[in-house]
Parts: sequence; structure tokens; C-alpha cells
Amino acid sequence: MAIIIACATDDGENFISRHFGDAEKYLIYELRDDHCVLTGTILNTTGEEEQHADPTKAKGIVGILAEKNVNVALTKVFGPNIKRIKKHLVPVLVSVDSIEKGLDKVLKASEKVIEAIDIGDKREHIDLR
Repeated sequence: MAIIIACATDDGENFISRHFGDAEKYLIYELRDDHCVLTGTILNTTGEEEQHADPTKAKGIVGILAEKNVNVALTKVFGPNIKRIKKHLVPVLVSVDSIEKGLDKVLKASEKVIEAIDIGDKREHIDLR
């Protein structure tokens, strides 16, 4: 099973300190054996929320990430929409700023991530902070 990870970022090097859905873009990585390979970038075209925890925003984020077969969402902060996101993606929380360091944490926890992917829409988030 391929693990495809979306990293929430504005600058392409560090995670944002805002909610996952507020990133300007998502760097897409594929976990391959013992390393991650950058496979693309997705611009966040979902627009602004009409209300806090807007379900339309969550649906939009899930939709644009589905186009790249993303199954893991990696960031420092999720908002209330995590309950909607986790039905489609494995939300993974890290406390590090660097995307590279966050990906290393996912590599080390890859078995746990695969288990969460396999659980499906009843999964919980993974906290690697």
C-alpha cells in the first residue's frame, strides 16, 4: 500500500502554524521504503471559510487531495474539521517546524500509519508530537 502524504505549508520548507486547511499549498510526498519522495505540489484553491469549521471547506480540501491519491494529512495544527478529514485521510500531528523532520517522524511510525489507513473512516488521528 502506498502512503501518500500532504504537508501543509506556505513556504515549501516548514509546516504552517494555522489549521491544515489554511495552508497556501500542500507538498505531496510518497513514502518509499526508508525515505520520502516529493511527487508534487497542490495549491489550496478552496477559498475562505464562510463559517468556522465550514464543512464545505473540509470537502474541498479532501477533494483536491484525492486527485493525488493522498491518504495522510501531516501538519502541526488541525481545526474542528479534523472530524471530517479523518473520514478520508489519516490526520498526523507533529510538533516540529521542518517538513523534513515531520516526514522522518512519519517514516518511524509507518506501521501505525498503515494501520490507521486500513481502519478506514472510523480511524482516529495520530499524534507524533
